[in-house]
Amino acid sequence: MQTVIPKTSAALLSLLRADFKTQWRNRRSVVLLLLVPVIILISWKGLIEQMNKAGKNGGAFALSSCITIGLTAIGLMGYSNAIARDRDKGVFQRLRVTPVPTWSIMASRLIVQLLLILLVTTFVFIVGSEYDKVNLTPAGYVLTYLTAFVGGALYLGLGQMIVGLVKNAETVNSTTRLVYFLFIMVGMFGDLGVLGNEFQKIIRWTPYGTVKNILASSMQPSNWDNTSTLALLATLGYALLFSFLGIKNFKWNTN
Repeated sequence: MQTVIPKTSAALLSLLRADFKTQWRNRRSVVLLLLVPVIILISWKGLIEQMNKAGKNGGAFALSSCITIGLTAIGLMGYSNAIARDRDKGVFQRLRVTPVPTWSIMASRLIVQLLLILLVTTFVFIVGSEYDKVNLTPAGYVLTYLTAFVGGALYLGLGQMIVGLVKNAETVNSTTRLVYFLFIMVGMFGDLGVLGNEFQKIIRWTPYGTVKNILASSMQPSNWDNTSTLALLATLGYALLFSFLGIKNFKWNTN
C-alpha cells in the first residue's frame, strides 16, 4: 500500500481552515479583544482634547495606547491560552503524528493572530476617525500597520514564552491575566505620569513603552527620531528574546 503524503501547502491550508473555524466558534473572545481598546478610546475623547490644547498630540497618544492594549490582549489573553488549552487536550500530540511539517502547525496559529492584529488596529483607526475625529496621513496609516505587526510579534513571543515555561493550562490562564493586568495598568498610568516622572522614564523602555512609542511615532512619520529608532530596536530585541525562550522551553504535551 502506497502512503500519500500531502503537499506542505495543502497541509497548511487545511490547518488554516481548522484554526479559522475554531476562532469563529470562539468569536466572543474576538469581540472582547475589539471592545476593550475601543471602549478606552471612546472614554478618552476628553483627554485627547485636553492634550491637544496643551500642545501635545492627544490623538497619537490615545490611538497608540489603545492599539498597544489590543496587541497585549491578543498575545497574552488569546494566543497563549489557546496554545495551552490545545496542548492540554492533546491536539498538538495528535497533529504531530500526521504527515504535516511541525512548523506548519504553529505557522497556522500565528497567521490567525496576525489577522487579528490587523483587525484590532483597523477598528481602533475607524473609531478614532469617526468618534474622536483623529485622522492620519496615508503614510501614517501604513507605518502604523507595520509597527503594529512588530509590536504584535513582541506580545506573541511573550505569550509563547509563558506557555513554554508554564505547563499547566489553568496556571497559564492565571499567569497571563496577571501579566496583562500589570502591563496595562502599570504601563498606562506610568505613561501618563501618575506614578511619577522617574517611573514614567522607566516605563518608556519596557515592552509596553517601546511598542507604544513606535506606534505613536509611526502615526506622525515626521516626528520619528533616534529615540523611536532605539524603541524599535528594543521592541525587536524583546520579541527575539521572548520567542527564543518560548520555543526553547515549549513542550508539545503536558507530560
